[in-house]
Amino acid sequence: MNNKGFNLHDALFIGFCATLLVALKGMLRLKLGLSGHSMFLMSFFYLICYGAVGKRGAISLCGLLAGMMAMTLGVGKGGPFLLVKFGLPAIAMDICLLLLPSLLALKWRCIILALVGTLAWASKGLIEGLLAGMSTQVVALQFAKSLLFGSFFALLAAMLVPPVLERLRSHDLIDREEI
Repeated sequence: MNNKGFNLHDALFIGFCATLLVALKGMLRLKLGLSGHSMFLMSFFYLICYGAVGKRGAISLCGLLAGMMAMTLGVGKGGPFLLVKFGLPAIAMDICLLLLPSLLALKWRCIILALVGTLAWASKGLIEGLLAGMSTQVVALQFAKSLLFGSFFALLAAMLVPPVLERLRSHDLIDREEI
């Protein structure tokens, strides 16, 4: 993983991922009645950003930028809490990258990162429930449900990332050799 600063190409790609994440989330406004379906788009774009940019902090920057845009545009509910909703999974993924060996195949790195992001996303709901004064049994049940469904959608997204990155590389849209 490259530790040098972001160049213009990296910054544009991070901004593109964050913008597309918020735009799709705002346009689709899917009310599937399933907890965790928002993890599909979040995991997909964060992992694409990671694969294309390949620098520490890229996922966090993408998540915080998406949270600021969502907060500014009023996409979703929560106001300033949207920054936490988008930023917490991204920061957890970046922290995991510090500990994750880069010798693993990209597919396995994506799966692990998606699961770590889902755990952070579900933890946000756990903390909200406890702060709201809900019973611990209800909060634990909601956490488990969010974690289960969120993991399912995040794993679906993680499985799509390696072929998409390979396609981007084959069309010379990203210039990283190691994917």
